[in-house]
Amino acid sequence: MRQAYARKMLAPIELRLHGHDGPEVLVLHGGPGAPGSARGLACAIAHEFKVIEPLQRRAGAAPLTMAQHVDDLLAIAPERALLVGWSFGAMLALSYAAAHPSRVRAIALVGVGTYDEASRARYREAMEALSSPEIRTRQTALVHALSRAVDADERDRIFGALGHLAGIVQAVAPIDDDDGAGLPCDEAGYRETWRDALRLQHEGLEPASFSAIHAPVLMLHGEDDPHPAQSTFETLRAVMPTIELVTWPRCGHAPWNERHAREAFVARLCAFLHAHA
Repeated sequence: MRQAYARKMLAPIELRLHGHDGPEVLVLHGGPGAPGSARGLACAIAHEFKVIEPLQRRAGAAPLTMAQHVDDLLAIAPERALLVGWSFGAMLALSYAAAHPSRVRAIALVGVGTYDEASRARYREAMEALSSPEIRTRQTALVHALSRAVDADERDRIFGALGHLAGIVQAVAPIDDDDGAGLPCDEAGYRETWRDALRLQHEGLEPASFSAIHAPVLMLHGEDDPHPAQSTFETLRAVMPTIELVTWPRCGHAPWNERHAREAFVARLCAFLHAHA
């Protein structure tokens, strides 16, 4: 009842549109709390698709749970959606497809996030190894500033600066530095949403619920992405046996923005989407 009430009373989430022709594709950004972070991905396929880029709900109007984000997508998604999710957006795509399997044609997971503590430990170790002393110093200062900040706008600014540093560490040969398209981050939205995502994992609900997904699922991953591709692939394959994994060398967390992988990545993603449109 509460979720139905939320769908009725809350304003719909904002959308950005890219391209004019071709099948409709939803491109879901990461974070959580990083609106605009998938703009480059959306633009990379807009020459062949009509791309809808939803901006996930910010904190304040309602408690931000995975169920709320799924409800928000349900209100704006095409009836049989092609989903492309990046990082946390890939996790949200799976949550949406598990809740509404008949409304999803196919799912592309780009640099998908983690589903267990062991994978998160590997991610942290990789980030530490890839970070320069200068970046570690800046990160430490920002984390300290965030712990003392009270003003919401200041917390958003600091959170955005931390995300920017993480983006530097997670890239190999980035093409440009457009990591938000001018939209403010949402630190409170990150905390609320990620807390609920972890709860679902700790209670054993995700990824177990993904067994309800029958749409084709393709996992696309840079081999130099600190997010561990193989362990996450094995975790997801246990509940989705037909999932496929494609990786690229000399490629980080955002393949569309990697000089050595962009062309092959975009071609593979577009071919997958066309095959299931």
